[in-house]
Amino acid sequence: MPDHTGTPAHTPTNAANRLDRLPISRFHKLATVALAFAYFFEFADINTFATTAPVMREQWGVTINHIAYVTSLSFVGMFIGSVVAGALADRLGRKRTLVATTIWFSIWSFASVFAWDIVAMGFFRVMTSAGLSAMTVVAVVYMNELFPRAKRGKFQAYVIVIGICGTPATNLIAAAVVPIADWTWRLVYLWGALGVLFLFFVRHLVESPQWLESRGRHAEAEKILIGLERDASTEHGPLPEPAMPVEEGPATKPGLAMLKDKRFLYPTILLSVLWITQTIGFFGFSSWAPTLLAAEGVSVEDSIFYVALTTIGAPLGSFLASLVTDRYERKWCLVVFGLIIAGSGLLYGLTFTPLLIVAFGFLVNLFERGYTALAYAYSPELYDTNGRSLGTSVSYGLGRLSNAIGPLIIAGLYSGLGYQSVFYFIAGTWVVGALALAIFGPATRKARLAAEVTPVPATSLKD
Repeated sequence: MPDHTGTPAHTPTNAANRLDRLPISRFHKLATVALAFAYFFEFADINTFATTAPVMREQWGVTINHIAYVTSLSFVGMFIGSVVAGALADRLGRKRTLVATTIWFSIWSFASVFAWDIVAMGFFRVMTSAGLSAMTVVAVVYMNELFPRAKRGKFQAYVIVIGICGTPATNLIAAAVVPIADWTWRLVYLWGALGVLFLFFVRHLVESPQWLESRGRHAEAEKILIGLERDASTEHGPLPEPAMPVEEGPATKPGLAMLKDKRFLYPTILLSVLWITQTIGFFGFSSWAPTLLAAEGVSVEDSIFYVALTTIGAPLGSFLASLVTDRYERKWCLVVFGLIIAGSGLLYGLTFTPLLIVAFGFLVNLFERGYTALAYAYSPELYDTNGRSLGTSVSYGLGRLSNAIGPLIIAGLYSGLGYQSVFYFIAGTWVVGALALAIFGPATRKARLAAEVTPVPATSLKD
């Protein structure tokens, strides 16, 4: 064990166990606010095209198929962005990559303000989407590695409770500004670009000691750990001794060699199914609802307003996840949430009564955002430190890539079989994901409960 007196360590730093026994302190709260801010504008920005697409149909003569192609290409961008970010986070560090990806999506969202036709808008949205997906992957891994194991699920949900407010905020802003003038829809993209203000929070974040440890940079990891321990001790009193490392066999080799390791490949396949069904199921609903309602005769203003009302359920869903994520087995929470989403989404597609549209849409948003919060906490738990960033990014990226064909399927279903067939398809994807998790998903609660066992207190770090 390295000493905790400030002397640089010359042996492995045991970062995971030292972080797991820390109480929630000022650092964790500041990190929660910082990441919630980044998520807020990620969720805000990801919906900007969906809310402005009906106006583009009127002003630029854009068709349903045009919207499908732009949406599809955006998900190709998400795949590329998430995989590149996973590799960069392993090479450059979690914090540096988090900052770079947030700046990237903010710049391209700002560029979208000046789009002159659907081709230019499509290019800008692909570049923006790459940054949005990249930031999400790195933020998920960052939280997993900096927050105590027994409480990280709850705080991941708290981050999304705040962050997801970006979705209804964007929809309400769009409902207010889009009708003002022919050009005011562009302000929605300017709003999305404000994510760059995340830079004001960067000084409150630290690099992941687990990542530094995995790179052999023990002295740097030790310095950060000592600072976090000292601050936590000052705030909460003496800290318990960390558990000793448990030998778990050879670590997963980084890079492409991981593809030969069943401990990496199996969870990656399972999580790819999770994220593919979540992506098609969620974005099939959220990206198409305003356009399909407008195409079925609901006015553009009413369709945007109805969808804005349904997204109010999103932050409540993340809060619901915070209540159950660390209390129950995460995989079964995901199964239950997924089946409720399937039922609610199907009922949404079977009605044109405004009250029922809002009610069922509200339930879809509530349980889907809860599902996402649970999945963000569940996914990184299936990997060790070396495999965590790449595994999470590949599975998440494949999910996003799947929706390159999702919009085309939806457009084909709508054109060939009608409005309601779209919602049968969306409900089916959620059922497939729920069944895959129920049958093949590993349980993680036992490991989290082990982290809650309180060791014998050590001396205070105040001195």
